[in-house]
Amino acid sequence: MDKIIVLTASAGLIGLIIWWFFGQPKSPAVAASGDGREQSVEITVEGGYSPQVVSLRRGVPAKLVFTRKDTSSCLEEVVLPEFGIRQKLPVGQKYEINIQPDKPGRFRYACGMNMFFGTIEVK
Repeated sequence: MDKIIVLTASAGLIGLIIWWFFGQPKSPAVAASGDGREQSVEITVEGGYSPQVVSLRRGVPAKLVFTRKDTSSCLEEVVLPEFGIRQKLPVGQKYEINIQPDKPGRFRYACGMNMFFGTIEVK
């Protein structure tokens, strides 16, 4: 009987982990604001990234303005591999990261431990 309980609990936990990492509903994209020469979007870092998906216009220089409210060591760094950026974020301050979104597509960014993710959509 104990083996059945452990097996059932393990299967439920595995299902929860799969749902958490792969099956969560997608967040709607938040469009950057700007004047056509420059665009910017504010991203709050608190237990993850909010908004989780940002939309940028291709070919327009962009500022990603991160405000880190979470003091955990996992979220102290943000990594944007496609843009060659790995940057520490100060707690309680706005921090700007400038990128040039020249290629259309979806680009993921993550915390330094690769546990929390965000997406940049370039259209």
